Amino acid sequence: MRIDVVTIFPDYLAPLDLSLIGRARREGLLEVHVHDLRHWTHDRHRTVDDTPYGGGAGMVMRPEPWGEALDEVCGALPGRTPHLVVPGPGGDLFTQARARQMATEDDWLVFVCGRYEGIDERVHDEFSARYPLSVLSLGDYVLNGGEVAVLAMTEAIARLVPGVIGNVASLVEESHEDGLLEYPVYTKPQQWRGHEVPPVLLSGHHGQIARWRHEQQLERTAARRPDLLAGRGPQGD
Repeated sequence: MRIDVVTIFPDYLAPLDLSLIGRARREGLLEVHVHDLRHWTHDRHRTVDDTPYGGGAGMVMRPEPWGEALDEVCGALPGRTPHLVVPGPGGDLFTQARARQMATEDDWLVFVCGRYEGIDERVHDEFSARYPLSVLSLGDYVLNGGEVAVLAMTEAIARLVPGVIGNVASLVEESHEDGLLEYPVYTKPQQWRGHEVPPVLLSGHHGQIARWRHEQQLERTAARRPDLLAGRGPQGD
């Protein structure tokens, strides 16, 4: 998978060199290119924003540098079509299911990191007519820019690319993969500060352990995210 990120803060993406994502890049499983939007400005101040038409607080990112940047970045691989992703609080919710879909169906993502009050809407109009374009939100809150969201989305997507996670079984038994939150996990020692590991996990009875874990998933989901149980049936099954 190839990922391009266009931003005015390239250093913000430095964590993509770390941990499993960094290793995947070094092993050639993931190709990441970070681009400074200011490279496509033409004044000595490298201006990327201006005041909004109609008045109001804040600044809006100008269309000219974005147009030139996306023309060049999206044209880097003739014959291939990128999926443009614009992180923003006004977008569709980014979920585990969406991450898996993108890891499976997309081989090239171009992330567009807005700042200030956002990007001139004409950039969306121009490039959504030329490429698949999604506006995606991490949740119902506002960040200073798209870079934090790109880090989160890239990790969520890239870890699902074959070969990035060594033990593929660990991708199955985790929160949201089956619509439920993950069950609680334990390791040694068996007793810690008066807290005991649940006896069923020491029983060696795989059927009982599986049932206990599923019950814990249902209880935890009902307590923390009851919205996830809607439509699953009276027992959450």
